[in-house]
Amino acid sequence: MPSSVCFEDYAYKYRNVRMLRRDGILQLTFHTNEQSLVWTLDVHDSLPYLFEQIAADRDNKVVIMTGTGEAYCDALDHSTFRSRRPEHWDNIWHEGQRLLNNLLDINVPVIAAVNGPARVHAEIPVMADVVLATPGAIFQDQHFKAGTVPGDGCHIVWSYLLGPNRSRYFLLTAQQLDAAAALQLGVVNEVLQPAELLPRAWQLAEEFAAKTYLVRRYTRQVLTYQYKRLMRDGIAHSLALQGLAKVDPFFPS
Repeated sequence: MPSSVCFEDYAYKYRNVRMLRRDGILQLTFHTNEQSLVWTLDVHDSLPYLFEQIAADRDNKVVIMTGTGEAYCDALDHSTFRSRRPEHWDNIWHEGQRLLNNLLDINVPVIAAVNGPARVHAEIPVMADVVLATPGAIFQDQHFKAGTVPGDGCHIVWSYLLGPNRSRYFLLTAQQLDAAAALQLGVVNEVLQPAELLPRAWQLAEEFAAKTYLVRRYTRQVLTYQYKRLMRDGIAHSLALQGLAKVDPFFPS
């Protein structure tokens, strides 16, 4: 089946993602200047387009997502977000919906190899079909702690993974789940030493890639159907509430 997008169209287009593809297995390595990823408005706005292009490239058989250095994504540059004016928030509202929906629209198995703490937008790696982590991985959501409504999809993902009571506690208290706790709760599937993380991800990816074209794609459809329904029903309204809360005159600048 010919692709409307080919690897060369996006392989070197995104400055925060280093890409490697071998035998149809696409590895995405997130970084900021070859160090651990710092979340910025540019990252927030560019990843939806990357995920869209990956989904359109039918030569992709499996996707692996991982980080660089000691952390998966452990820092956020607040100075890049200008979200109090309506025209600024409209951009975040638009791209925020596309970010997670476009990830779910990748119709091949997705593996996350979490190489360290994921305290910023940890919902992205844990949405993968298989989640691998090192012992040093930590999962956290800091929206409410920072005075922001956790309405950009993290509320959907963590409720889906942890259940309603655990997820509310997790989001309200900025609870940190270490790798062992995440494994026990079913957020993570395997905990591996750093040297074993990517080899195991590639081992699984090669097994998945060996399946037929339609089996890979339709299995992903089956496994993400419920996620997609929840996301498309819940993210637009919740992102709007996140933005509305920011016009509060007492909102910390």
